[in-house]
Amino acid sequence: MASAAPSSPTFASSTQDPSVSLTGLRTQIDALDQQLLTLLNQRARLAEQVGEIKKIEGTPFFRPDRVAQVIEKIKRANPGPLENAHVATIWREIMSACLALESPQRVAVLGPEGTFCEQAAIEYFGSAAERVYCASFDEVFHAVASGNAQYGVVGVENSNEGAVTRTLDMFLRSPAHIVGDVRLPVRHNLLRQTDTLEGIEVVLAHPQALAQCQNWLAHHLPRAERRPVSSNAEGARLAATEPAWAALASERAAGQYGLHSVAHAIQDDADNRTRFAVICLPSVLPMPPATGRDCTSLVVSVPNRPGAVHDLLVPLKNNGVSMTRFESRPARTGRAGRWEYHFYIDIDGHPSQPQVAAALDELRSLCAFYKMLGAYPLKP
Repeated sequence: MASAAPSSPTFASSTQDPSVSLTGLRTQIDALDQQLLTLLNQRARLAEQVGEIKKIEGTPFFRPDRVAQVIEKIKRANPGPLENAHVATIWREIMSACLALESPQRVAVLGPEGTFCEQAAIEYFGSAAERVYCASFDEVFHAVASGNAQYGVVGVENSNEGAVTRTLDMFLRSPAHIVGDVRLPVRHNLLRQTDTLEGIEVVLAHPQALAQCQNWLAHHLPRAERRPVSSNAEGARLAATEPAWAALASERAAGQYGLHSVAHAIQDDADNRTRFAVICLPSVLPMPPATGRDCTSLVVSVPNRPGAVHDLLVPLKNNGVSMTRFESRPARTGRAGRWEYHFYIDIDGHPSQPQVAAALDELRSLCAFYKMLGAYPLKP
């Protein structure tokens, strides 16, 4: 006699009537949504009280170190199934909305809407922060220095094209300092009014984006003019006005300007990333405290003599401090016929750490010019 086939496991009533189960689950979700809304508003009311205390004490409203601490604590306590990256995004938005009740934050970014700079600002501040759109990174610095915005976000370097030299030059004379760092994967998409490569006469983008996609453009659009503009989003805005024009920009820009994404992720390097600095006046936010995972940025110059650049490295080596970045830019103060340079240096650590403080003291004594651009936490 053949044995009976094993019976299938029984799951509630969902296998008999899916609509009943679905309705029941949705009812539970609706009830939880109401509880979440009640709890979020309770949190918001507490945040308003925090804001009142900060006004009395005169302490900064936005504390990036506090945001990082809260998010890390939440991630450690996360039981799943939500992924930590998604939990971090949710909590950043919650904290951004609550901060807007305490004191609305104005953040200057490269415009128009849809730039990677704007995306970096949203990743750092959340979407509740008010964004001030600027035509150039120069204008971002000016907005911060004038008080038109409390914070600014500026491009510093790209993994392919290197330093954003205009930003480096602006750091020399701006009173703003760096308080944060955002490293953004950059995916360039070819956007235009119609969903085809045919008939494209002009490709518009920021010069760095054009350089980052030059191999793809040479292969697929060899006859198209490559026209530099102030930002990729500005290129997308212009492409929306001319059928024969296309732009290199983000998917966010495609949605913003109603364009088709004709080709996706066409950058030559699949791991293309851009680093952005968050800047503000020291009166808005002083140097953030040490977190154990920090970067200190400097700009220095040394007397033009043999071995001077080598001597810059000795204090770091002697104190066990690692240098993570070294860029040179011509100084405009050099005498006729002689080139002089400013050196932009990033080191691991925070000036409050003894070994870093000792290295900086020794380094300063060697320099004809020395300026600390900021010390700030790096995102895990």
